[in-house]
Amino acid sequence: MVPSFLARERIVARPGHSRWLVPPAALAVHLCIGQVYATSVYKTALVDRFDTSGTTIGLIFSVAIAMLGLAAGFGGTWVDRNGPRAAMAASAAFWVTGFLVAALGIHLGALWLVFLGYGVIGGIGLGLGYISPVSTLIKWFPDRPGLATGLAIMGFGGGALIASPLSGRLLALYDSGFTPTDPKSVASGDAVALLFVTLAAGYAVLMTFGALTVRVPPEGWTPAGFDATAVRAQPLVTTASVSAHDALRTPQFYLLWVVLFCNVTAGIGILEQASPMIQDFFRDNGASTITAAAAGGFVGLLSLANMAGRFVWSTTSDLLGRQRTYVLYLGAGLACYVLLALLGGSSTVLFVLLAAVIISFYGGGFATIPAYLRDLFGTYQVGAIHGRLLTAWSAAGIAGPLIVNRFLDAQGEPGSLTAEAYRPALLTMVGLLAVASVANLLVRPVAARFHQPAAPGATSSAPTPSPAETGRTSA
Repeated sequence: MVPSFLARERIVARPGHSRWLVPPAALAVHLCIGQVYATSVYKTALVDRFDTSGTTIGLIFSVAIAMLGLAAGFGGTWVDRNGPRAAMAASAAFWVTGFLVAALGIHLGALWLVFLGYGVIGGIGLGLGYISPVSTLIKWFPDRPGLATGLAIMGFGGGALIASPLSGRLLALYDSGFTPTDPKSVASGDAVALLFVTLAAGYAVLMTFGALTVRVPPEGWTPAGFDATAVRAQPLVTTASVSAHDALRTPQFYLLWVVLFCNVTAGIGILEQASPMIQDFFRDNGASTITAAAAGGFVGLLSLANMAGRFVWSTTSDLLGRQRTYVLYLGAGLACYVLLALLGGSSTVLFVLLAAVIISFYGGGFATIPAYLRDLFGTYQVGAIHGRLLTAWSAAGIAGPLIVNRFLDAQGEPGSLTAEAYRPALLTMVGLLAVASVANLLVRPVAARFHQPAAPGATSSAPTPSPAETGRTSA
C-alpha cells in the first residue's frame, strides 16, 4: 500500500494534458541518479580517508550497480502496480537517504556505512528510479516509444556531466586546499561528507519535482492520429500483452538478457579503464602529450557519446525497428572493437572516434531495450519485465571490470602497459558482441499461448490478469 496522494489513480491526466510534459519529469529523476557515473571525482579522496585501496572503494560502485539490477528486478511489479509517482518518491527517499548515511560514514571514518548508504540503500533508489517512468512513457508514446524512453534514459548517461564539475567545485568550496584541475590534489574526507549532504538536498528537490509532475494517461487513451494497424504491421511488434510472470517463461526474455549482458559488459570494458587506457595506448607514440587533463577530457567525451547515443539511437529504432537497430549496435560495435584492438594505438583521433562510437552503442542499447520489450510483450507490465531484465546489468557490472582487470593484471603493472596489453581484453569483448548478435537474430514474436486474455471491452494494455498473476499480486 502507498499513501493516497502517491496512488496511481490520483495522477491520471485530465483531458488536454500534453504528453510532452511527462519526459521532463522522468528526466529530472534520471539526471539525479546518473550521478553514479561521477564517483571518480572523489574516489581518491575516499581512498585517502579510509587508508584503503582503489579496488575497495571501487566496490562501492559495483554494489550500487548490483543493487540497481536487483531492486529493478524485484520491484518492477510493485512499480507497475502503484504507478510512477509512488516509484519516483520511493526512489528519492532511498537515493537521498543513501547519500546521508554515506556522509555519516565518511565523517565517522566507518567504511561499512558508506557501503550500506551509497551502495545498498542508494542502489535500491537507483533501481526504482531507473524503471519508474518506463511503462508510463511507453503508454504516452505508443507511436514513438524509442524516442520517449531515449529522452528520459539519456538523463542517466548525462547525469555525470552535471555532477562531475559540480562536485569538483563544491569540494573546492568545502576544502580550500583542494584544486579540481590538479590531478595530484586530494580533497579531505570532511569535504566529501559535506558534498554528499549538499547533493542529497539538491536531489531531493529535483526528484520531488519529477514525482509531483508526472502523470499517467487515462485508460484507453491514444494520441491523435495514432494508427494501431500500422504498429501491428511492423516486424516483431504485438498489440497483445504478456505478464511479467509469463515473460520469464519465454525464450525471447532470455535472448534479450544475453544481448543486454554482452553489450553492457563490452561497454563497461571501455568506461572502466577510459582514463588510463588512452594514456597507455600512446605511451610509445608521444605519450607525454596525453596529459591527465587530456585523459579527463576523453572521459568527458565518452559521457557525451553515452548520453547522445541513448537519444539518437533509440529514436532511430522507431524508424528501423528494434531488432535491426541492435544488428547495427552489435555488428558495428564488434567491428569498432576489432579496429580499436588492432589499429587504435596508431592514431589518437582514430582511438577517440572508435571509443566514442562504441560507447554511443552502449548507451543506445540501454535506451532501446524498453521499446524492444514493449514490441515483444506489449505495454501490460512492461515496467516489471524491464526491471527483471536489468539483472543483466548487475551481472555485467561485475563481469566487465573483472574480465578487463584480470587480463591487464596478467600483462603488467598499471601505468607501464602499452596498447598491446589491452588487445586480449578488447578481443574478448568482440567475442561477447558476437554472442549477442546471434542472440538478437534468434528473437522471434512471442507465441500466442503466452498472451493475456483480454477482458470484454478492455484494451490490450490492460488485460484480465492470469490466475498466476492474480495470486502473485494478492500475495
